[in-house]
Amino acid sequence: MNIIQGQYPSLQQMQETLKGNSSAPKYESNVSFEDILLGRANTEKELKFSKHASGRLEQRNIDLTDSQLLRLQQGAAKAQAKGINESLVIVDQLAFIVNVPNSTVITAMDQNEAEDNVFTNIDGAVII
Repeated sequence: MNIIQGQYPSLQQMQETLKGNSSAPKYESNVSFEDILLGRANTEKELKFSKHASGRLEQRNIDLTDSQLLRLQQGAAKAQAKGINESLVIVDQLAFIVNVPNSTVITAMDQNEAEDNVFTNIDGAVII
């Protein structure tokens, strides 16, 4: 319920909503009350790296800068906003496959190492 932003045109509609008798639209959110209370409601989910992805970063001598990590998180957030589940996120010359619902980087590679530059099992891509 969002009274502050003028979602209810009348006091009667607001009262009916509070009683549960309203036909007013119901608003759902994936944000918890705790996140709202602590001011974390608009922050992007922190990405986790799978064991496989961590191994690939080490094996391929890929060191992410803070800026690149931030842009990777922004790319994952954009993918989530578009409803993408498995996303290719390209940051500079680095390519990452991200499982968006779990906020997990599945694998990472330098674009030069990508075999024929073909990526499979994704349903969207974000270039940042």
